[in-house]
Amino acid sequence: MSTLPFAPSVTHAHFSHSLSPMFILRHLPLTRHLRLSRNNRVASVVSAAAVRQDASLWTPAPLSLIESAAESLFHISIDISNAPDLVASYTRPGQYLQIRVPDVEKPSFMAIASPPSLASSRGAFEFLVKSIAGSTAEILCGLKKGETVELSSVMGNGFNIDLIDPPEEYPTVLIFATGSGISPIRSLIESGFGADRRSDVRLYYGARNLNRMAYQEKFKEWESAGVKVVPVLSQPDDGWKGETGYVQVRLRNVLLSQVCCNSMWIKLIYT
Repeated sequence: MSTLPFAPSVTHAHFSHSLSPMFILRHLPLTRHLRLSRNNRVASVVSAAAVRQDASLWTPAPLSLIESAAESLFHISIDISNAPDLVASYTRPGQYLQIRVPDVEKPSFMAIASPPSLASSRGAFEFLVKSIAGSTAEILCGLKKGETVELSSVMGNGFNIDLIDPPEEYPTVLIFATGSGISPIRSLIESGFGADRRSDVRLYYGARNLNRMAYQEKFKEWESAGVKVVPVLSQPDDGWKGETGYVQVRLRNVLLSQVCCNSMWIKLIYT
């Protein structure tokens, strides 16, 4: 198996034991078998180093919007129009940063949900934040418009789209996301990766039910850009006729079907 490197990124200080927030798979006409690797959980080391950053690296910025995005999920926009260096540092979807809230020393890692173009055109970073009891994220979600937080520099290598370019040579791209792990995927889709020039681009997006699924208002826009959105609900309400179960199982089944067909999938990991 070939594993393509991405810097680790998190939407908050919580990790799933069963599936990293996102996998992108690209299809190649090879005949090797696939072996899945486990999350190496380097975030604790990254976090410890980040907390020791010099205070001069933190940029104060006001909150411009806080609103509910789904059950326990919040859409947060931060005004960075007065921080041109921070705007310029966000160059690739999948990058992330840290946010510090007032009176809390420990920062929280957040993947940037909006594409780099939004930072350039509107001077804003947008985030999808899961409010977890007792966490910095919970405090952040409880702040008001106009209150100030502190942002670290933008981190990580993000998604190297060149690895699946040109689109004609990599016609199949499958994306798997669960919960708030959809955050950097929004940035990827809205930044563009030639989805409309590929024959099969699918996003499998898992949640407990539709009440816990963010960005549903964007699905038509994403589909018009060439990404077929496949919601997968683990505890759907009565009347749901779509996919059920867990994204992890869907991912496993896709991989097994390709191995049985003597094909290889290269795993691009976003953790």
